[in-house]
Amino acid sequence: MKNDVVAHFLDGRLVKGTSLDVAPNRPRCHVKMGESMVEVELAKLKALFFVRDVEGDHEYKELLTADPSDMRLRGAKGIEVTFHDGERFVGLTNRFPPNQQFFFVLPIDAKSNNIRVLVNRFAVESIKERATADLGGST
Repeated sequence: MKNDVVAHFLDGRLVKGTSLDVAPNRPRCHVKMGESMVEVELAKLKALFFVRDVEGDHEYKELLTADPSDMRLRGAKGIEVTFHDGERFVGLTNRFPPNQQFFFVLPIDAKSNNIRVLVNRFAVESIKERATADLGGST
């Protein structure tokens, strides 16, 4: 399946394009940018963002609470991820705490440009569980 992705490297670089071969248990993936292909080493990433549009909408303000009717809340744990660079991401995960170097998080805002995010745990300063009630749902 073709995915539009934005690779955020630990050194601040960005690579935007499409990928067909992302898996958290594989050390690398490939991102096609136009006619060129870049091999991306997951360990060098802060996170890999699976997006609706690689350019995004810089005017859109991400919501930090969920719609209580959002079906994604069922069986999910709310978390707040703070990266070493200070960026904060509020989302949902199926496993807390994550026990792998790479783990997926869904954005709490269902209308976000991000569909899901593959987070590199080594780029994370802290991960806090957030009660589902704090996210807009009920426990």
